[in-house]
Amino acid sequence: MVLKHCINCLFPETKPDLSFNEEGLCSACQTAINKDKNIDWKKREKEFFKIVNHYKKDGIGYDCLIPVSGGKDSTYQAYFMKEICGMNPLCVCFETTYVTEIGSKNLDNISKLGIDLIHFKKNYNVYRSMVIESFKRIGDEMWPNHIGIFTIPVMIAVKMNIPLIIWGENSQMEYGGPDLRSVQSRILDRNWLEEFGGLLGNRIDDMIGVNGISKKDLTPYFYPSDEEIRKVGVTGIFLGSYFFWDARKQLEIVKKVGFNVKEDGPLEGTYTNYENLDEKLVSLHDYLKYVKYGFGRATDHVCIDIRNNRMTRGEALKIVKQFDGKYPHYGIKSFIEYSGMSKSEIDRIIDSFTNPILFEKDKNGNYKRDNNFNLIPTFNIK
Repeated sequence: MVLKHCINCLFPETKPDLSFNEEGLCSACQTAINKDKNIDWKKREKEFFKIVNHYKKDGIGYDCLIPVSGGKDSTYQAYFMKEICGMNPLCVCFETTYVTEIGSKNLDNISKLGIDLIHFKKNYNVYRSMVIESFKRIGDEMWPNHIGIFTIPVMIAVKMNIPLIIWGENSQMEYGGPDLRSVQSRILDRNWLEEFGGLLGNRIDDMIGVNGISKKDLTPYFYPSDEEIRKVGVTGIFLGSYFFWDARKQLEIVKKVGFNVKEDGPLEGTYTNYENLDEKLVSLHDYLKYVKYGFGRATDHVCIDIRNNRMTRGEALKIVKQFDGKYPHYGIKSFIEYSGMSKSEIDRIIDSFTNPILFEKDKNGNYKRDNNFNLIPTFNIK
């Protein structure tokens, strides 16, 4: 079958919330053209500094809160707010699922920039149960992490009376998504969490009773009430809405202030060595996206490089064919270590979320695989 792809980048029609215009240009590329030609970035910059200057405190206190993972983007956010804006930020990290050594080093580096950092280490047993349950239920072992990275920073902002939250990349602008009303909104209410928080139709309450989990056990994963948020005046802004976001250029900046990349080669599932360095399970997460929608992390990365004129579509196509959709042996091994599940059980669950339209089956109804255990796609990319 021929899967429709953007005429400029390689995003497929199966990507959730992606749309195409009459010419076949995807919404992410349309946004990129708008960024290049129609946005007055000097004006946006002035608007940004007007906003942040409003929140600067004269005395004791934090001027803003920055959710961080220790990755290149959050390191840049911290550096930018501290050194360029002259603010006193508080960084907050919700501990990832199965942290890497390089991820720990990069997170520690943020405090070495002269910034206070709260590292929220969650209840391991409760979280692990949620990881396994969400993997089985919705095919996303990172679901509880994607909740915690939004709830904990907002919760701390409310508790410590820090109204301004600084996010970095605007994923709806960079990767394409629904209309931009939610992107432009600064009010971090429940609707905002629904849009950005990756709930995927699941609810925190759905985890009550899983391995004896109580509602009280789930305290870190409940968003503050809209009333609490309004009382403090919590508002969030994306740096990417006010400054032209180019992660590759920003990478060169943060490397100069201590950020480490993976020196022994690219991450599993892509060609880059600087993205998602903190999490051992990320390649499994990306593979689950591939089996559901027919594209993975390498596609995400080449599309950004195409839009930033660092790569042609033809060059990108070769890279995607080399890296996308490869069975994540390291990610699976890491998930076996973390979850205690067997490889056969993990593979069976992955198969249950695999799109039968996109991948070939044999006469017995089992998915066909090559000698490296890679699925055989039914679609071509043109």
